[in-house]
Amino acid sequence: MFKRILVPVDLAEPELAKPAIDTAIAMARASSGSVRIVNVLPMTPVMLAEYVPPDFDEQQRQSADEAVRKLADDSGLGPDRISATVRQGGIYHEVIEEAKAINADLIVMTSHRPDMRSYFLGSNAGHVVRYATCSVLVLRD
Repeated sequence: MFKRILVPVDLAEPELAKPAIDTAIAMARASSGSVRIVNVLPMTPVMLAEYVPPDFDEQQRQSADEAVRKLADDSGLGPDRISATVRQGGIYHEVIEEAKAINADLIVMTSHRPDMRSYFLGSNAGHVVRYATCSVLVLRD
């Protein structure tokens, strides 16, 4: 059914990512598919750039890369069927671009319960649902 499944994760809340990763792995096992875990790092604001070390972005990327690779390694899915990557930019934009890059046929992600702020501003999950060209499964925490 779904052969290429993308799972965006927020490393600030790894417990929120677990249901999405577990669901994606179960679906990949059922369909002999593969899973790609992606984390999106925000861009460092220009006005803060002078206050952080020159290699700040690279340190952040390396730390995020290690964390997503650990999630992949701990998944129990064979290394030939799970991979991980880190992108930098706007969250929903980069998730959608990664889905296009791997030709994903499903994105599995978690979302917080909506609150007043997300009704007016929209959430990353909401943007992904609206603009992704593949199916999206949103799990609530």
